[in-house]
Amino acid sequence: MYREEIYTDRKIGVIRALIPIHVSGEFDDRRPVIYTGEAQIMTQMGPLPISFEIKADNLADAVAKYKEAAKAGVQETIQKLQELRRQEACKLVVPGQPGFTPPSGSGIVMP
Repeated sequence: MYREEIYTDRKIGVIRALIPIHVSGEFDDRRPVIYTGEAQIMTQMGPLPISFEIKADNLADAVAKYKEAAKAGVQETIQKLQELRRQEACKLVVPGQPGFTPPSGSGIVMP
């Protein structure tokens, strides 16, 4: 189990700390605290939320590493979006499947 703490500067982004705990609620010092960051980038379709892990030993370290981790998270998201776009562009459109529209006057008759 984890206890979640949220830290923000109310301008740029958010850092979430997932603090390992025992079922009793006491801190579990055998497991590391997990830090994640959140930010938004503006796209043509509006704001896109970005989440990314921050490799840090403590909160001060997470704050110091936020900028670089955010850059890496944005780059990774952009690469994933480009890959999805590429996959969609390469899709074969087959008669009978959604998205297939025969050209008008082509003489093709759908069964």
